[in-house]
Amino acid sequence: MTTIVVAMGEKNEIGADNQLLWHLPKDLKHFKELTSGHPVIMGRKTYESIGKALPNRTNIVISRKKDWFQEGILIVGSIKEAVKFAKKIDEEIFIIGGGNIYQQTIDLADKLEVTLVKAELNADTFFPKIDSKIWKKTNEIFHEKDEKNEFDFYFQTYERV
Repeated sequence: MTTIVVAMGEKNEIGADNQLLWHLPKDLKHFKELTSGHPVIMGRKTYESIGKALPNRTNIVISRKKDWFQEGILIVGSIKEAVKFAKKIDEEIFIIGGGNIYQQTIDLADKLEVTLVKAELNADTFFPKIDSKIWKKTNEIFHEKDEKNEFDFYFQTYERV
């Protein structure tokens, strides 16, 4: 099962200047619960924005840079290669960004785990449109903003129709 995990605003915005647009501890906890113990696939810029390998996960980073190296991660040159390695490790794999990787993998995914943030913020990176002919929302949980989470948001699960 290939699952895309994304947090996005109401206009599909996911980031600006290689950074997330919000800080939502409940979302980070949800992300950790979903992905722990499984391979995660991400682009190099996403890895650099995180700043380190995510613990308790096989970190697979897609990069076209030939001389780029980081300790503790698997670096591959293509999405196809990333998925091949990930599936050897575990049947359940997670694609965690960024925008370019999402564009290239949305057609490969079986499931989308979306955090929909009730905000419209300036962004330079966006998630592809979720086509209701392809995806059916199967679950949605609302979370109200509080002292630690600055926006209302929903955890949504979409499955391929």
